[in-house]
Amino acid sequence: MSTASESRWFDLDNPVKRGVILFAGIFILIFVVGLIQGGANAGLLLSQALAYALIALGLNIQWGYGGLFNFAIMGLMMVGGTAVMLVSVPVNQSFWAGEGPMLLGRAFLAFLVGLLLVLAARRVDRIGIRGGWRVAVIALAWFAGYVIYRSQIDPAAAYIEANNGFVGGLGLNPILGWLLGGVVAAVIAYIIGRICLGLRTDYLAIATIGISEILRALVKNMDWLTRGTQTVSPIPWPVPLPQDYQADGVPIVESFIYARFGFFALLLVIFAAIFWLVQRAYGGPWGRMMRAIRDNHIAAGSMGKNVTGRQLELFVLGSILIGMGGAILVTFNQIFDPSSYQPINHTFVVWVMVIVGGAGNNWGALLGAMLIYIVWIISDPLAQVIFVNISNWSQSMGWGAIPEIDSRALQMRVFILGVIITIALRYAPKGLLPEVMRRES
Repeated sequence: MSTASESRWFDLDNPVKRGVILFAGIFILIFVVGLIQGGANAGLLLSQALAYALIALGLNIQWGYGGLFNFAIMGLMMVGGTAVMLVSVPVNQSFWAGEGPMLLGRAFLAFLVGLLLVLAARRVDRIGIRGGWRVAVIALAWFAGYVIYRSQIDPAAAYIEANNGFVGGLGLNPILGWLLGGVVAAVIAYIIGRICLGLRTDYLAIATIGISEILRALVKNMDWLTRGTQTVSPIPWPVPLPQDYQADGVPIVESFIYARFGFFALLLVIFAAIFWLVQRAYGGPWGRMMRAIRDNHIAAGSMGKNVTGRQLELFVLGSILIGMGGAILVTFNQIFDPSSYQPINHTFVVWVMVIVGGAGNNWGALLGAMLIYIVWIISDPLAQVIFVNISNWSQSMGWGAIPEIDSRALQMRVFILGVIITIALRYAPKGLLPEVMRRES
């Protein structure tokens, strides 16, 4: 091959060639990790990275397509995890045999009564009550509805926690839980969007941060529904577990490889289908409309486009993928632990994935998710190895050992992510695979 042809192949200004080279580097990195840590760890890395890629794709739809700052990612992931837990965990027979269902039924009726009170209060202007009096009636209705609901849900929760532990699940296939996680996240996103999408971008970001913390507090403290800090485990898999392979005589190491790569294969099929649909939609008239709204919403509105409606559409669609991704992660890890959700792990990291990969480019979101998650995972053990060797050398020189190596190595994750995002913003401000605009001739 001539020097000229080689230089053309490694021309990183070409987005296709750049993508091929970068994805090849990612798979080489995964292959190296597999050689060092084993095929089972490679399967774990691929499965979790692909789940995060689905979440990053959802954020890319919201921010890359519509310029919407969503910092409620953690809350939506928790909602997805709650949904798959309630769907797939085995049925709690003690709950259904006791008074729990009846007490929850009363609480649900109380909720409906409170909701009807609020809806009726909002329409009192039709009978001549307006202005400040209408506001007072609505506030009173909210207070009365809250009191009515709490009068029923508190004894129900106390009874369930004391006698049954928690509600339990339905014992269904986890894939149904993934779908339900997306649906519940969509409903919550619709409510959030109806309230917040009229805000300016910075206010929208602040509002979604608060909403994420509200969702985390609710899920974490509803012990009767989620067991709170006590966690729920094991969450069933939609594919055979390592134990299932071991029961058939497969060795332990191979059983983990077969199980994790089986999970990855299922997830790959689902992700490929979603990715293809999203890619086709963004490349068509719908995508051109969304780009027009993102780039100049005033001009788009003057052309008759329903700007808020389309932004709500993006917000809901992206939240579906975030909820599904959160449900998939809970299923793969086989544990639902509300206390394990942290903003840095479940919001900041996802934003870094999209920023580094390239906002507005689905391939960039996939690349960023794979790259950042792999770096996030391997940075801890790699930092431990480096610190241990430095500590041994320091001791041999008489300078003493490095204290608290484990905690220091864990903190290196954040430092490395900071370095990566700084370098990316300096040399690739639009991401490693920036959005490509097709111009019609």
